[in-house]
Amino acid sequence: MKKALALALGLCLTGASAAPVTLTYWQYDYASKVSTMNDLIKKFEAQNPDIKIKQETFPYDAFNQKVASSVPAGQGPDVVNLFYGWLPQYVDSGYLQALPAKDFPTAKIESTFVPMIKSSKIGGKYYALPTSVRTLAVFYNKDLMKASKVLTPPRTWEDFIAAAQKMVKGAPPRFTQLGFGIQPDGQDYHMVREVLVRQFGGTPFTDGGKKVAYNGDAGLKAMTFYTELFTKYKLGTPNFFPGNNSYRDAFIAGKVGMIIDGSFAVATIKNGAKFNWGVMPLPTFKGSSVRSNFGSYWVNGITKNAKGDKLAAASKFLAFLTSEETQRTWLEKVGEIPASKKLSGDPALRKDPVYGAFVSSLPFAHSTLFVDEAGQRKAWVDAINTVILQNGTPANAVKKAAAEEQKILDGYYK
Repeated sequence: MKKALALALGLCLTGASAAPVTLTYWQYDYASKVSTMNDLIKKFEAQNPDIKIKQETFPYDAFNQKVASSVPAGQGPDVVNLFYGWLPQYVDSGYLQALPAKDFPTAKIESTFVPMIKSSKIGGKYYALPTSVRTLAVFYNKDLMKASKVLTPPRTWEDFIAAAQKMVKGAPPRFTQLGFGIQPDGQDYHMVREVLVRQFGGTPFTDGGKKVAYNGDAGLKAMTFYTELFTKYKLGTPNFFPGNNSYRDAFIAGKVGMIIDGSFAVATIKNGAKFNWGVMPLPTFKGSSVRSNFGSYWVNGITKNAKGDKLAAASKFLAFLTSEETQRTWLEKVGEIPASKKLSGDPALRKDPVYGAFVSSLPFAHSTLFVDEAGQRKAWVDAINTVILQNGTPANAVKKAAAEEQKILDGYYK
């Protein structure tokens, strides 16, 4: 590739110094992403011998705090990888600078990238751009289904429950095999709020995201349906395996029939699973055609540390990271869907047996604008846990989540 996105966006890359410039790049420690980025950096440096990139990574749980404490002190990264839901806080704090308009024109961005990336537009300006986007789907163990006499992958939630019940072995608290890898703090809470609430006829938020709207019939039905997968149907249990990714690790170990996960998990599952597995779209309810999905993405932004020659170099690097060639590499090596409208709309990709389920969900995927991603996630996970771990009621759980999340939204917007 030779300045691919520069051509796509009409990017102006003049003015960089001929003297070597070193940029520090930060992302969290996720094996397939780190190794892929190492290869990309080598390619970028070969094309731009006057720029050197120093990649530094940190554990996910410490990453956000590490960035937040380093950038204000003038330390840390020049270019940083962030979850899109963190952007409002980083922009408000002055940690990020808006992308140079001459290099990244808004009209070109919005004609080139999939619509969900508009969540990165704050105050009329883009502060970051993704290489890829993700949606959710069901990963399933074909061998366990066959052994359990599940003849076809379930397309409805009713069939999902029936299939999962056939694959369960044991019972709480002594499961030896799960039908469904329940994990509220994995991708499940996104599925409840962004998928089930809508499938039950509701909407998570109103007033441009400022007001919680799931504290009603749809929210109660969504919370009840999800928690009953544990309390009533006993399809699985949270933290079946130890660690933050216990549901995925258990699936890779062949101990779980189905999990709901993002497209970013494809490479990890592909590299680890020693059985036949597949991917299918999120189910719908029988008699209903309402489909929904949660769309999310990680972005690369330029911090306030990058000035002068560093800013020019950072713009080059960001253009490279969001180029079509890099997006293809990221799909192949990491498994995340290209953020380009053109690439994600490729008919061959839509028909792919692994990626097709994720790509086909893009038209109805919702990327909620978080104002405090960690706090909003905690509000939902804590509420769900009152039901599945503390024998609470779904009605009280919904009220708890809504009250906590509305408090967070009010604190930001007011």
